[in-house]
Amino acid sequence: QLQLVESGGGLVQPGGSLRLSCTASGFTFDLYAIGWFRQAPGKEREGVSCISSSGGSTHYAESVRGRFTISRDNAKNTVYLQMSSLEIEDTGVYYCAAGRGYYSGKYYNEAYYSLWGQGTQVTVSS
Repeated sequence: QLQLVESGGGLVQPGGSLRLSCTASGFTFDLYAIGWFRQAPGKEREGVSCISSSGGSTHYAESVRGRFTISRDNAKNTVYLQMSSLEIEDTGVYYCAAGRGYYSGKYYNEAYYSLWGQGTQVTVSS
């Protein structure tokens, strides 16, 4: 019954924008940090952005900093990833993941995240 569901992916042209949503159910959402990850074909999964349980702290991968914005609305059990100025290299399956407890400062340690969504496809192409 614990789940995360991503939505908002799709096909967009370079320079366009998309907003991804990650909606949680079955657990106390405001106790969990949320991370966004992505995986392109032939590449390892990489961290994109993450946000603390309260929303007070955020982090972005260098490749997306300045273009993506992460936010959360705990009343709606939802985390958003606003993606702007999209590039072909942003193409991939985007996953959200939830984690809690000890935080080492390694933002994208996948072992920290105990619950993962199924992913949503983002394709940036002309």
